[in-house]
Amino acid sequence: MSAAQPVIGQSVLSCSGLGFHVRDAELLHNIDLNIRRGETLGIVGPNGSGKSTLLKLLAGVRTPGRGDIHLNGQRLKGLSRRTIAQTLAVVEQQADTLDAISVFDAVALGRTPWLSALSPWSNEDDAIVQQALQDVDAAHLKNRTWHSLSGGERQRVHIARALAQRPQILLLDEPTNHLDIQHQLAILKVVQALPVTTLIALHDLNQALTCDRLAILERGRLVALGKPLEVLTPQRLQETFGVHAHYLIDPFDGAQILRFRSV
Repeated sequence: MSAAQPVIGQSVLSCSGLGFHVRDAELLHNIDLNIRRGETLGIVGPNGSGKSTLLKLLAGVRTPGRGDIHLNGQRLKGLSRRTIAQTLAVVEQQADTLDAISVFDAVALGRTPWLSALSPWSNEDDAIVQQALQDVDAAHLKNRTWHSLSGGERQRVHIARALAQRPQILLLDEPTNHLDIQHQLAILKVVQALPVTTLIALHDLNQALTCDRLAILERGRLVALGKPLEVLTPQRLQETFGVHAHYLIDPFDGAQILRFRSV
């Protein structure tokens, strides 16, 4: 997409004192977070640290046990699902779709929040779906059925459906899972070029270095928040991820990259 990137500014999605537990297990504890308009905020942490749970709470998919969430200054729990869906799109890690549906129709579901009796499907909706498929290199799949797709192809189609929503805020839970390296890089490039605010949970810490800010979770707690190079320190990487790490300079473009060793 060629739209200009928005200037990073005021908070558009925030939570305070956010907590969530299942039976006796506390999955998130007292999370305070402000996502700024136009930024890409990465969420990183070991397996089981609460990344997926946090995204589901912020998206309104789950209800927090404690705390408040605000979307554009309004309490999330006071907004209708339609209003939320017109503002915020989610790509979950294990999302699914009906087997019998075509790829085009699966992506077209992203237009649902914008359709009504007064605003039926139009040529503009058609063009938006076509563009979303193109953005994730899946235009050639549009006539395929869902059950015929590989795991990586399904992931790209789910991302296309979120793009078709034309959201202001995009929440992605490890969107490069199941993708080969070519499509990992392509999807991240597409996401970074979108004129939206992005909250993205990532497993690959070198990919996380490209975010504007990082939130690091450990056992359901927010233990660091800031610019990637400021929070992904060797000490933090050892304490939270249990690895030794140091930075190297890529001779191709001068970027800093992480090299890991087991403890």
